[in-house]
Amino acid sequence: MTDAAAAPEPTGEDRFRAFRQGEDLVERHRPLDALKALQPLLDDDKPSVQLLLGRAYFHSAQLRRAERAFTRVLELDPTDHYARFVLGRTLQRLGRLAEALAQLRMASAMNPVPEYLEAISEVRARITLRDN
Repeated sequence: MTDAAAAPEPTGEDRFRAFRQGEDLVERHRPLDALKALQPLLDDDKPSVQLLLGRAYFHSAQLRRAERAFTRVLELDPTDHYARFVLGRTLQRLGRLAEALAQLRMASAMNPVPEYLEAISEVRARITLRDN
């Protein structure tokens, strides 16, 4: 394949449009369509892009990919409490409850909103049921 036949690199405007379209599709509960829209951004290492990709993967039950995306967000920005929360939820769905609880506790320590506290209670209850 020659350079002339290669697909052109998306412009900044193309990338912005893809991000906004992906964001809209995730909000409308269409994660597979969002992943198609986000195709030009798959290699983007920005926390916002990785977080959006992680959300689309999570909502399409691609949990290992979601885990990788959320983990990457936290490598780039360890203070992102929402990324910790959704990583915790992802680990919970994967059945890795102790790891999930650790992430949820950190998220709650950073931002003690009711949703995070409820998630901690839910995981604790599942751990208790599993251990009895």
